[in-house]
Amino acid sequence: MPGSLGSARYLELTERLIRARMDAGMTQAQVADRLGKPQSFVAKYEGGERRLDVIEFVDICKVLGIAPNGVVKDF
Repeated sequence: MPGSLGSARYLELTERLIRARMDAGMTQAQVADRLGKPQSFVAKYEGGERRLDVIEFVDICKVLGIAPNGVVKDF
């Protein structure tokens, strides 16, 4: 099975997270600060340079105030 990082579905996932961040009125730096990570962490997953594991995904959703199952329900 080829890697998912460049797949259309993974791109859709990152786009949903970017939209959620923007809807929350947050910058990458603000999200990173709440996660205890550098801003480059957010930039890399939003830019498709880094894959998120499920725990990171759940933590990001929590910071953004969204339900993880709502983000992935259409997949």
